[in-house]
Amino acid sequence: MEQKLIALDLDGTTLNNAAMISPKTQAVIRAARQAGHVVSIVTGRPNRLSAGIYDQLQLDGPMINFNGSLGHVPRQHWAGEYQYTFDKSVAFDLLAHRQELGINMIAAEGKDLFLAVKDHPVELGFFPSVLQSNQILNQKSLTQDPTSLTIAVDRAHQAQLLSYLQHHFGDQIDAAPWGGPNSVVELGAKGVQKATGVEVLADHYHIARKNIVAFGDEHNDAAMLDYAGWGVAMRNATDPIKHLANDVTPLDNDHDGLAAYLQDYLALAE
Repeated sequence: MEQKLIALDLDGTTLNNAAMISPKTQAVIRAARQAGHVVSIVTGRPNRLSAGIYDQLQLDGPMINFNGSLGHVPRQHWAGEYQYTFDKSVAFDLLAHRQELGINMIAAEGKDLFLAVKDHPVELGFFPSVLQSNQILNQKSLTQDPTSLTIAVDRAHQAQLLSYLQHHFGDQIDAAPWGGPNSVVELGAKGVQKATGVEVLADHYHIARKNIVAFGDEHNDAAMLDYAGWGVAMRNATDPIKHLANDVTPLDNDHDGLAAYLQDYLALAE
């Protein structure tokens, strides 16, 4: 079998519903790498929330974070490292208008950046419940352009916020609501998607597009699954992702769906 580049989304895909990697998933990914295939994390998560998973899987190549906006090798210099950002004035504008837009929290992030402001309690799991004094987002503290803005907004105001962002900053950023129960909108540099990072990985490893296998479950995986030679949706994926994909795993993410599919697809030994 030709060498494959296996691009893995994390939440809802590689991770189970407890946000953990099962022993079977670890074993299959290890076997895939031992068979000569390349395994890479391609996630919407910031690097601060995926480095531990990278280590647990014992990966050593580039990782893609922020839905394609950051490509890097954790704790190492990589000549191919990149980061897409957008102007910090977007954050300043939203800070000034957060009350009228129903914004409860804004977090500005990058590879070495985390600042946030919370006007109301927000429990998302991805952000500290208590911010340190050096983590408060304001016009003085944000001195660099962010890679990502994550905005928790009242559900009733989400459509208004999306319209506002499109009208004022549509030429600079893409705004995507999260799936699931939380009313959250994430901003990234215009035109940058997970497929952006996968293309960088394929060039780095000299792997043809037809040999890219990508797994995902949510709307932010769409471009990656479409770009890959073989896009696989999880059984628990949204219907649009299932319709886009080349195949769907028989099992969901809470029952080792990725591991079972990969083991069969790559003909790995039990």
